[in-house]
Amino acid sequence: MKISIIGSGNVGTALAQGFLKAGHQVAFGVRNVSSAKSEKASALIVGAVFKSIEESCLLAEVIIITTPPEAVLDLIPLLGDIKNKIVVDATNSVRTKPEPYATTFHAIKDLTKSEKVVKCFNSTGFENMTDPIYPSFGGIDMFCAGNDKASKSVVQQLAKDIGFAECWDFGGDDKVELLEKFALSWINLAILQGHGRNLAFKVIKR
Repeated sequence: MKISIIGSGNVGTALAQGFLKAGHQVAFGVRNVSSAKSEKASALIVGAVFKSIEESCLLAEVIIITTPPEAVLDLIPLLGDIKNKIVVDATNSVRTKPEPYATTFHAIKDLTKSEKVVKCFNSTGFENMTDPIYPSFGGIDMFCAGNDKASKSVVQQLAKDIGFAECWDFGGDDKVELLEKFALSWINLAILQGHGRNLAFKVIKR
């Protein structure tokens, strides 16, 4: 698939590496293709290209937002017409929010009028996105939420493409904030409680 990743920080870089390895086409959408952050990401990711935000979205089938939540309000006008594209919100409104919206997901849905918005790639650290395979356990699990089942199905497959064993459907738009709280549970255990970032969730059924 043709994937645009908006933001070239740790999460965007980790996802890009996985998608490229799986055979997808990846373009970073950035404000400044010559910035220090873009150049750093370019050096780390062989095969990724850097374009303006609008150009990268124009060519993409899937757009993944990995910017800070508050940046999305200025970002959305740069995306262009994305109603027919899948948009993935990989952010967490833990410290900041795109006021007056509760989450980036809600801002994207309202401002773009798109129904193809999916919450995913927010519930674990970037280290686990870079390498979702744990010795003796195999692939860890990812989670998604949103009303559009067809879009979620595509995103679930993308998660599996980069090594996650399963991408569990948390439910519709009404479960987006619950999924962010689930992410906060990982942050609590891994960082606040000091267990370290090499910690992950896996659903086990009897």
